[in-house]
Amino acid sequence: MKLLHIDSSITGAHSVSRELSALVVERLVAAGAQDVTYRDLAADALPHLTAATAPSAHPLAQAAPALDEAQQSQRATSDAILAEFLAADIIVIGVPMYNFTIPSALKAWVDRLIVPGTTFRKGDTGPIGLVGGKRVILAVARGGVYAAGTPLAGLEHAEALLRTLLGFIGVTEIETIVAEGLNLPEVRNTAIASAREAARQLAA
Repeated sequence: MKLLHIDSSITGAHSVSRELSALVVERLVAAGAQDVTYRDLAADALPHLTAATAPSAHPLAQAAPALDEAQQSQRATSDAILAEFLAADIIVIGVPMYNFTIPSALKAWVDRLIVPGTTFRKGDTGPIGLVGGKRVILAVARGGVYAAGTPLAGLEHAEALLRTLLGFIGVTEIETIVAEGLNLPEVRNTAIASAREAARQLAA
């Protein structure tokens, strides 16, 4: 089983999502996952998606004029990101929620996966995802409490957005490990401990 590990938190060693994603990967490797590929989107930030930075397989890329050396490097990185995703059986993503949604660096990564003709195609009744069969595990960290049924549930646009984007290309096996209320001193430690235990008990 090939595993792709993505982190996107900007808080480094203080990041809860990074700790949780690492625990999930540790659990899966112990259970037999191999060939782990890691990308730190905060350390190696991606530019926004443009005709020049889109993967070669994206129709948008054909609209780009001749690429200079820097743009060729960016195109190669986009191609590698798409190839890593397509090759992976399991994808573990560290997902901090910033301003109610995912970090812009993580959105830039996902933008390189939504490729017409490669990860989805047009069908008679709408788009058809082409990359089903993958397992995605989201290690989510949220400062407030946004769980279903809470007053702020409607403002949660991180996990919800990723489920929408990944579902669009056919990924439906999505699991979440969530630590929330991290900005609330009275619940922070309990929330982290509970999420750590969930990561350690994750079904292999």
